[in-house]
Amino acid sequence: MAIDNLVSGSVTNIEELFGTGGFTFVEHDVSNYIWVPGGVDAVMHLASPASPVDFERIPIKILKVGSLGTHNGLGLALAKGAKFFLASTSEVYGDPLVHPQPEDYWGNVNPIGIRGVYDEAKRFAEAMTMGYRRQHGLNVRIVRIFNTYGPRMRPDDGRAVSNFLVQALRGQPITIYGDGSQSRSFTYVSDTVDGIVRALEKPRARGEIINVGGTESITILELAEFVQSMLGVAPPLRATFIPYETMPGKYQDVRHRVADPTKARELLGFEASVKLADGVAATLDWHQKRRLEERQAVLA
Repeated sequence: MAIDNLVSGSVTNIEELFGTGGFTFVEHDVSNYIWVPGGVDAVMHLASPASPVDFERIPIKILKVGSLGTHNGLGLALAKGAKFFLASTSEVYGDPLVHPQPEDYWGNVNPIGIRGVYDEAKRFAEAMTMGYRRQHGLNVRIVRIFNTYGPRMRPDDGRAVSNFLVQALRGQPITIYGDGSQSRSFTYVSDTVDGIVRALEKPRARGEIINVGGTESITILELAEFVQSMLGVAPPLRATFIPYETMPGKYQDVRHRVADPTKARELLGFEASVKLADGVAATLDWHQKRRLEERQAVLA
């Protein structure tokens, strides 16, 4: 059973699952009470808008799904005697002062900044999850996801890979915040799913918090140049640079973030396998097909 209020998603992303048997979709906000009939093997709490554009658009919803949604999911798992899986995020490290980030690093988070609604919601979710483990002995496991990208992301998602691809396909200059020297380790969606499944299934993951992310680090400027080259556009880079000081709310970006993969390797046998070049190419292919389908629909 999948539960989603579709505040940042779309049923079209799962339409191929309907009619396959064994799959049920319920449109519901998990910040409200959750109950499902019958036995439950695992409750997987992956709900939360994660796009920077949503941090300003729906901050209260993000805080609620991290707090109330987590509480409701944990309550369901406890009542059903089920495993509980929490999808957390590398955002709990904030703007880290330690590189790469191991799971025992406490982070450097601004709790009242624009990003704080997401960062603190996930930090609270982790604390609540570990509280249920300690007080109730609940079988929990937490994965901190690093910058997942891939097909089916919203064109207006606001995250770097989708933003850059959509703008480049439209022939627009790529928007870069700051000077582009900030770096990330991006994780293709199939690798993220692999890490999640391993964390859910491996007994050694019980009670653990584990990074799941790629280890290829790239600057935002390099990513923009790479996207432009994939579309056959010759240098120099066509980009619009937006200084942070001109953005509302004293916006603070993360300078560098990359996963320490040691724990995932040791406990899950996991290592990200999709190279950034291959993942971006697959994402570009999806966006191109989507644009073609939209044009055909208009002409039909």
